[in-house]
Amino acid sequence: MVGAVSFVGSSVVDSHTTPRLFLDAMSSCNLSGGDLVFQRNLIALSGAKNLKKRRINKSILIVNELAGQYEDTFEDVKAQILTYFTYKAVRTVLNQLYEMNPTQYRWFYDFVASNENGYGKSFIRNLGKEKHDLAERVMVTRLHLYGKWIKKCDHAEMYERISDQNLQLMRERLVETVIWPTDDTSSEVVG
Repeated sequence: MVGAVSFVGSSVVDSHTTPRLFLDAMSSCNLSGGDLVFQRNLIALSGAKNLKKRRINKSILIVNELAGQYEDTFEDVKAQILTYFTYKAVRTVLNQLYEMNPTQYRWFYDFVASNENGYGKSFIRNLGKEKHDLAERVMVTRLHLYGKWIKKCDHAEMYERISDQNLQLMRERLVETVIWPTDDTSSEVVG
């Protein structure tokens, strides 16, 4: 079992950084249900959607189900991919309607602009209630776009890109934090 601890208000965390998660240290601890409590400031991190902070009892609570701990599934990632392909399909259909059917384009544009829930399942459900043909068109387009992407996606290349970007970001951060020595030898007068 893996837990996470966050120390806020201690010398471990700077005031300008986010709470740190100490997963490696906690994985070696014997945690009974993740109920290890330290006498410090409590940060309860709720896992599913957002990391929400709140103070309770001036203790630190270990929470087992943090967003980003993927032991079994990547359901949140799958949902984001599905939402993204729905977004791409909506944009594609909008572009097609702009060229072919300006009246339907205007209606669909207004529908998309008034939709506050994003591009999830409820978006297509609501679209289907209003204009069933457009909802079907978005669903077919989304499936087609995903099919094209899956054929072109090189997973090894994506892994390499993520790895390279991580390395680049760590280098940039290192350069920002290093205090470079000044060259005082050139200012001395040799006599």
